[in-house]
Amino acid sequence: MARGKDIDGSVSVPTFYGKELRWKREAAGMSLETFLEGSFYGKTYLSDIEHGERRMPVELARHADRVLGTDGFFERHCEDVRKARKGTHAEYFADVPDLEKRALEIEEWDPMLIPGPLQSEPYIRAVILSAYPAESEEVLAAKVADRRERAWLFEDKASPETWVVLHEQVIWNPILPPDEMAEQLAHLVEVLAKRRAFAQLVLRNAGTYPFMMGTSRFMTFSDAPPLMYTEGMYSGQLIDDPVLVKQYAKAYGRLRAAALDTKASLRLIERAAEDFRNGKQLPQLD
Repeated sequence: MARGKDIDGSVSVPTFYGKELRWKREAAGMSLETFLEGSFYGKTYLSDIEHGERRMPVELARHADRVLGTDGFFERHCEDVRKARKGTHAEYFADVPDLEKRALEIEEWDPMLIPGPLQSEPYIRAVILSAYPAESEEVLAAKVADRRERAWLFEDKASPETWVVLHEQVIWNPILPPDEMAEQLAHLVEVLAKRRAFAQLVLRNAGTYPFMMGTSRFMTFSDAPPLMYTEGMYSGQLIDDPVLVKQYAKAYGRLRAAALDTKASLRLIERAAEDFRNGKQLPQLD
């Protein structure tokens, strides 16, 4: 069996375990296709893992241990890879930036805040300090920079198509001074005008609707099953159970049906930006 270009396992923890996976797979005489039989993953996905460019999901690690007879080696070391790719993001969020880079489509629900990649620097600082008021300026600056690096999700031509549903209170909640809030909303309008991302607003009088608590994000891929990520203030979880993800996806469809259409939503965001800019009396939030 022909072997591909060698991988330098000393570069990082992910490349070390990726190289080990490929070595054991090839030593067993397995092609990518043969190795993946019985899993939900594709060749490109596995190749990225073997080159240290993608984290190995625990389900695929268990599959590797079962197929290769490695006695739990890869499942045990998934934690090492996850920690190595953390950066300044919260531990529970560490896998999400890599997944976003490979997603075909992202659908998101935010009941309280403008999504991270759409946030201006003042907005990011305010959000971080609300949760970590004693954060040092050095760490705060690093966290702001990491969040701004994700702006490509909405601003790059090669970004995934993204659908965002926001609660109406997000655009009226003055978490910044009026001029900065106006700039934040104007930026949101500017990005949405590029038509790579689409937004809908759930109005305050919409009654009951799915996902009334917590942020949720769905990601679909060309070479792997869809995932859902949900987050609270100090915790987050990736959900990959196919039945559960499908159930949540159906609920997201009902959420979109309860929201304003994209054109009406954009007009309301523009109005909010103008009202902040002009210092008008803002609507009373319930």
